[in-house]
Amino acid sequence: MTPTQRQRYARQIRLDSVGEQGQQRLLDANVLVIGLGGLGSPAAMYLAASGIGRLVISDFDRVESSNLQRQIAHREQDIGEPKAASAKRTLQALNPECAVEAIDWELDDDELDARVAAADVVLDCTDNFASRFQINRIAVAHDTALVTAAAIRREGQILTCLPGGRPCYQCVYPKQLEHQETCAMEGVLAPVVGVMGSLQALQAIQVLLGDTDALRGTMLLFDAATMHWQRIQVGGRADCPVCGSS
Repeated sequence: MTPTQRQRYARQIRLDSVGEQGQQRLLDANVLVIGLGGLGSPAAMYLAASGIGRLVISDFDRVESSNLQRQIAHREQDIGEPKAASAKRTLQALNPECAVEAIDWELDDDELDARVAAADVVLDCTDNFASRFQINRIAVAHDTALVTAAAIRREGQILTCLPGGRPCYQCVYPKQLEHQETCAMEGVLAPVVGVMGSLQALQAIQVLLGDTDALRGTMLLFDAATMHWQRIQVGGRADCPVCGSS
């Protein structure tokens, strides 16, 4: 670690749970963020600011004006540009030492498989169940830690699936859901996705630091209307088609 890095990350290094050894783990880490919208924007920004050495960010959508209410990695002048490119510029401005690779096309099965296998932690910041189920299957297959979150209206949820056993995301949602609510249909309060995305970054950092006791099998639900957090212990399902044999 250089003197400049020690100065930049001094407030984290002071923490007993981090120290210089923990900060070096972050600097050596390779994190994959899938989705650069309302969740992925704050998640990626906090990861870059915290000193993650390499961020691979993936999103094949383009910035639209309706995104700017909550997707804080993008600006007015970025409308029409690929979200991955817009977010990369924001992250590199935030921390030039963070190596950012932007993927602005839809990853096919083989490339997604390879990217998940190469990552130390994957953040699922997508907005649909099909993508979440696919990312979960691949993460379990490669024993890669997965931090998945969702937000809609004034509600949010987050679950970290750790290597080495159940539960996985499909333990919570055992069936493919044909109907799903979306932010486009139901709306979402901007800071709610910020809260959940920031929490994804926090839990990813905890995984990288080996501070996972509070994460395994724990889903957090957030209700902004009542400012209430609910902690649910999620058990692995023996009949889960993804991790049932883990």
